[in-house]
Amino acid sequence: MQRVYDFLKTCGTYYLATVEGDQPRVRPFGTIDLFEGRLYIQTGKVKAVSRQMHQNPKIEICAFSNGEWLRVQASAIEDDRAEARRHMLDAYPELKRMYDADDGNTEVFYLKNATATFSSFAKASEEITFG
Repeated sequence: MQRVYDFLKTCGTYYLATVEGDQPRVRPFGTIDLFEGRLYIQTGKVKAVSRQMHQNPKIEICAFSNGEWLRVQASAIEDDRAEARRHMLDAYPELKRMYDADDGNTEVFYLKNATATFSSFAKASEEITFG
């Protein structure tokens, strides 16, 4: 899991896919946090991505850096504890202009039953499971 976290932090931007009905939805994301042994992402409850993850928690993340790409399949599980939201916002202080741990909008999800696959054209794929 640490390798997945490090890769996503290095990338800065990764792409999160959700499902809305029968339509895939993909958007850039930039938050990734390690908290209490779990990998977390963050969004706002007012966003469509939040609604989509609540309706169908199956997500995929895709990222690319230095000739290697990462795909993560997981379920996004909301953690409604203020401590988890605060930890994320402390990791991304620039978000505090838009979000607050107690604003009723900030939302964090941890990745459960995750399978991460690192791939490149130069070497065999490597699969890691966690959560």
